[in-house]
Amino acid sequence: MDSATLVLLGAGLITGFSKFSVGGMGMLILPLLMITHSGPEALGIMVPMYIVTDLVVISLYSKQVNWGVLFRLLPLQLLGMIMGSWLLAGMSASVFSWLIGSIIIGMVSLSWWLEHHDAAFMRKPAMASCVGLVTGVISMTASAAGPLMSLYMLEQKLTRTAYISTRAFFFLIIDLAKIPMLLSLGYLNMETTLTGIKALPAVAIGAFIGFWLLRSLKLTQFKWIIRGMAAVAAIKLFMFS
Repeated sequence: MDSATLVLLGAGLITGFSKFSVGGMGMLILPLLMITHSGPEALGIMVPMYIVTDLVVISLYSKQVNWGVLFRLLPLQLLGMIMGSWLLAGMSASVFSWLIGSIIIGMVSLSWWLEHHDAAFMRKPAMASCVGLVTGVISMTASAAGPLMSLYMLEQKLTRTAYISTRAFFFLIIDLAKIPMLLSLGYLNMETTLTGIKALPAVAIGAFIGFWLLRSLKLTQFKWIIRGMAAVAAIKLFMFS
């Protein structure tokens, strides 16, 4: 089994695990794929993996979507995605790597800061527009908006089922909206789509593991593992871009 296949299967495992357990692991997927694929190509590979897992999550948790939260986020989220698409156009591989590394460090730092400070400001109406815009840009350029969106939705005091349902619908809308933008940039094509589909068996295994572990997982310890792995991924992108 060659390195590209191993990387692809690893990305599939993390995708399934992240979607069905701790969303923060999602920021590791793009740096992992970039070991054997260019950054823009990796963005195209991730789309089918993400859409399939989004649909499965929604099929399991679709009864308590908080549409009010979604509708407050979506207008500027779509604007953010357009801005992210504009940033990607013509970006060199080295600049792309630095951008991804910077976004990952930013997400890790934000997660740590909010853990030690009151995040009640996330419930203010203006924050929906701000979070929507920022997650749109980050989702389009790095597919790493999960930690920020998780923090925002947790502060909306949703029930567990409503949190899972609303988060899944939000990211399904994002991933579907990526399709025409990535197609126009040439990053999503038949080759990247088929490559992403090859990872689906690993996605299914990762989803099963995540769903099973979620019941006994100590989230505090796991968050630090994610942060450490994300920091290593960012350093790799800075040093070897």
